[in-house]
Amino acid sequence: MDTVLIRLKNKKQLEPTKAFAKALKMDFETNDSESPYDPEFVDKILKGRKDVKNDKGVKIAVGDLWK
Repeated sequence: MDTVLIRLKNKKQLEPTKAFAKALKMDFETNDSESPYDPEFVDKILKGRKDVKNDKGVKIAVGDLWK
């Protein structure tokens, strides 16, 4: 059949939406996590960006990337 994607604006909308789907005997999936990314990975990326901003990162010239 058809697929409908509903983007909720806040968590308060989740339970009524689930109840609606259950009442109509619809199959549904939820993505309960805030982010699909591993929090450790996100922390590493944010730390790296902060380091580069504070001139603590390693800078490599574009021409030297393939050497």
